[in-house]
Amino acid sequence: MDQPSFWSIRDESSPIVHPIDGALEMGAYEALWSEKSASFKRIAERLAKQPGVRPSELVPESEARDFAKRVLEKIRSRTGSPFNIRVNGEVEYPSRLRDAAEPVELLYFQGHWDLVHTPSVAVVGTRKPTKEGLSRTRQIVRGLVRDGYTIVSGLAEGIDTAAHNAAIGYGGQTIAVIGTPLGHVYPKANVDLQRLIAEEYLLISQVPVERYDQQSFRGNRFFFPERNKTMAALTKATIIVEAGETSGTLIQARAAIQQGRKLLILNSCFDRKDLTWPPKFESKGAVRVRDYGDLRRELDRNPSENP
Repeated sequence: MDQPSFWSIRDESSPIVHPIDGALEMGAYEALWSEKSASFKRIAERLAKQPGVRPSELVPESEARDFAKRVLEKIRSRTGSPFNIRVNGEVEYPSRLRDAAEPVELLYFQGHWDLVHTPSVAVVGTRKPTKEGLSRTRQIVRGLVRDGYTIVSGLAEGIDTAAHNAAIGYGGQTIAVIGTPLGHVYPKANVDLQRLIAEEYLLISQVPVERYDQQSFRGNRFFFPERNKTMAALTKATIIVEAGETSGTLIQARAAIQQGRKLLILNSCFDRKDLTWPPKFESKGAVRVRDYGDLRRELDRNPSENP
């Protein structure tokens, strides 16, 4: 995004296609986040009150331009490689993101955007997996890649990292949705993996750059569970390999149910007597899967079909 970009955007009430100034919308989005009480929920509610309104219509243009200039410079200096954005209403913005309770208005990305249009499944779980959990992750991903699915995960340590690496290792495609802005790496151990995904696959962030830079780690940690909601909305299903009682993975589980997505939980999670969440989610519509055959049957099943 070295120069301001313009795209066509959808207008649901008219066949006319209007241009959108990408740099201006990015700056306006960042400006909205500069407000002290800003959150994904508040911004989504504000925009929902005025259907069809763009972020740039809520912020003075001079302020939006100033924010855009600073953010462009920061991302360029931190990534050293091209990036772009997608804005709600634009043709390439995934309409399925609007299924979220507080849909994200703007996404930053690096890599091949076309991957969002491929069949995809999220494979997620704990940052502290067992050896068995890592093995199950590889087995699941191998089957999904073989069956033509793109693997989506959050680039966290543990199950997420194993899912991305397995997708790449088995010759598949992968999308990472991160909880930091472009140009930041967390955990640091994934710096090479994040660079590879940004260059050869797809790296997505919804995190506002200026707000992130101004906050402490305590404030910024809340961006991680928010990206789980986006992963749920982007994908056909979420598969949970392993997760503890307080895992952020359960935020994605709740989001998947709320958004009408399939939630598949490995049987090994039910076998753990110290966990109460698997049966709770099963009672809400999640499906227990015992092997890859179960998993594939659920992915193939039409949502309207009876189990």
